[in-house]
Amino acid sequence: MLTVRILCVGKMKEKFYAAACAEYQKRLTGKTKVEIVEVPDEKAPETLSPAQEDQVRVAEGRRLLAKIAPEDYVIALAIDGKSFSSDAFAQRLSDIMSGGKSRIDFVIGGSIGLSPEVLRRADLKLSFSSFTFCHQLMRVILLEQVYRALKILAGEPYHK
Repeated sequence: MLTVRILCVGKMKEKFYAAACAEYQKRLTGKTKVEIVEVPDEKAPETLSPAQEDQVRVAEGRRLLAKIAPEDYVIALAIDGKSFSSDAFAQRLSDIMSGGKSRIDFVIGGSIGLSPEVLRRADLKLSFSSFTFCHQLMRVILLEQVYRALKILAGEPYHK
């Protein structure tokens, strides 16, 4: 069975986001194994110089990369990534699974994004929008899209 892991920087703080994530995790039971892996965000002041931002991204990136196995298929969420329709995203997941991958790691960065090292490790950079979303909401959106994709692949109604 496919394992979907969501690797993210920071903790889930708002209960309503946590409840939405739990709902989609429940819906995904039996379709895929879902794991949420949180790494600590780097403590930093509100305003950072570009060099300090780079240091934060690198530190958070190292924590994320430490959780990724060499055999994992890694999808980094990035504004400049590739966009898919729901059907095309479902097909991409199917292609990944058909290619022999049993674990897909979706990586969500912290408030200032992902490090270049994480982006280089990614097998795919994925964009859901050119908008920026908080990482907590992005988890909900991602889980919903994974659920939708698996429903499409199973030929079950939901995605229309």
